[in-house]
Amino acid sequence: MMNEFIDWLAEPLQHQFNLRALVAALLIGFTNGYASAFVVLRRDALKVGSLSHALLPGIAVAILITGLSDWSAFLGALIAALIVGLGSLAVSRGSRIDHDSALAILYTAAFSGGIVILRRIGVQSELSEWLFGSIMHMSNGDLWVSFIIALVALTVMTALQRPLVMMLFEPNVAASLGVPVRALNYLLMGLLILILISSLQAVGCILALGLLVTPAAIMFLFTNATSKLFWGGGVIGAVVSVSAIFIGWWADIEQGPTIVLLLGAAFAVAFVVSPRYGVLKKSA
Repeated sequence: MMNEFIDWLAEPLQHQFNLRALVAALLIGFTNGYASAFVVLRRDALKVGSLSHALLPGIAVAILITGLSDWSAFLGALIAALIVGLGSLAVSRGSRIDHDSALAILYTAAFSGGIVILRRIGVQSELSEWLFGSIMHMSNGDLWVSFIIALVALTVMTALQRPLVMMLFEPNVAASLGVPVRALNYLLMGLLILILISSLQAVGCILALGLLVTPAAIMFLFTNATSKLFWGGGVIGAVVSVSAIFIGWWADIEQGPTIVLLLGAAFAVAFVVSPRYGVLKKSA
């Protein structure tokens, strides 16, 4: 009986595609969890959500020009997100339009155009994977992309963590101390875009926001220490993402949405039982 139970637990590890999904979940979950601290501290989750929606039109245009491939989808998503993300910053700095308004205008127009193009070129079957992800279909090439993005993003964010946090809390003070606030703003935006793209195959452009916000939001309910948000968010993102692969396999449900669903459930638990800011603590 015990041997059968162990075999049942280990069954997901016997399939190559599951092993790739587990590695991807570890890489993507930790990187998103670490980066989510910047999103929570900056309080611009909705802006990041706009960027995640901006990935779709880039994919559509790339397919229209070069045909359907992993690299065309990746490059198209990257270019579109950079245009929308960095373009909205440029518009807000060069006109009377605020950043939120500029971002809303650009991403809604781009997303609408992406849907129109995808329907015109007849790739409806792949549309759901780009919208909601399919981590079980990740190739070795997808893993390499995720690894390279994780390595670059984590290295840069860790090395520049102090000036980045200073920029988020006190941009005027940071500027007076010689911190290149504008350049760091663009850098952080670019890194978040890369991380969103690395999550595209796993959870899709619709659900990527949940993975890039929730881990640090959970930690935020347990600690006031800024440094713990980064590493704690990374650990939560990795553990939940890996757990979702196993749970999705055993329950026969889609693993990508399961990752975001488990993160949401973990946040709900933290919201209730957090010893610092939980509902039970406040009502006691």
